Amino acid sequence: MESAGEARRLLEQEQSQDTRAVLRLTGLKDGDRALDAGCGPGGITELMAERVGERGHVTGVDVHEGRIAEAQARNRHRPQLTFLQVDVRATGLPADTFDYVWSQYVFEYLPDRQVALAELIRVTRPGGRVVVSDIDGLGFQNWPFPEHLRQGTQRIVEALEARGFDLYVGRKMFSDFRRAGLADVRVHLVPFYMAPGAAEARLLRDWETRFEALAPVAVPAFGGPAAYRAHCEEFLTMLADPEGLKYAVTLVTEGIKT
Repeated sequence: MESAGEARRLLEQEQSQDTRAVLRLTGLKDGDRALDAGCGPGGITELMAERVGERGHVTGVDVHEGRIAEAQARNRHRPQLTFLQVDVRATGLPADTFDYVWSQYVFEYLPDRQVALAELIRVTRPGGRVVVSDIDGLGFQNWPFPEHLRQGTQRIVEALEARGFDLYVGRKMFSDFRRAGLADVRVHLVPFYMAPGAAEARLLRDWETRFEALAPVAVPAFGGPAAYRAHCEEFLTMLADPEGLKYAVTLVTEGIKT
């Protein structure tokens, strides 16, 4: 997903969630050597650096050159941070290096997610922890949810699936972790967003930017830009409905390398 507002969307998304609590819950601690795999503009990498302190170090990696430049600019005052432009599926980093490896909202884009998981495990030291945080069913937990909007949302999902995107990857990581040999595998369910009543402006902007980024894939599924635009406008109207409930969840899976 790319658009002019994507960096802003990612940072707002990171700041809207209690990521500090999740990092603490999943075992990131002072002095750790940590990896943020798919760091984007570096918002969560910054939180990880706060957590590991001056005795620790965090490496952020992302395949997107622009995101790495944004992350470096955002965190140039933090000497315990390093950013590298690499693919999370083939980082080139040394094996058995990190105490804690984190990846958020990356695996949904990877049709070969087992390759990425194997790479994250490879660079984790024995006894270290691998943590993957990802979506599960984003866009479908709404009530009321008019049937034509549900069907339109399903069209977008099917178009994305044809490109290798997995809207339900969160629920699949537990089995992936177990099959990959990780021990003490646990799953935490945390809110992605919760909107009882009218959604706040930040969430509406998040969806507007998401719809803009999805347009090249989604427009053909609707038969043209006008129909897609109408769907997006109705979906945003639903989010702004003071009588409705809208929510989404993130599943955070953690395991230990033996």
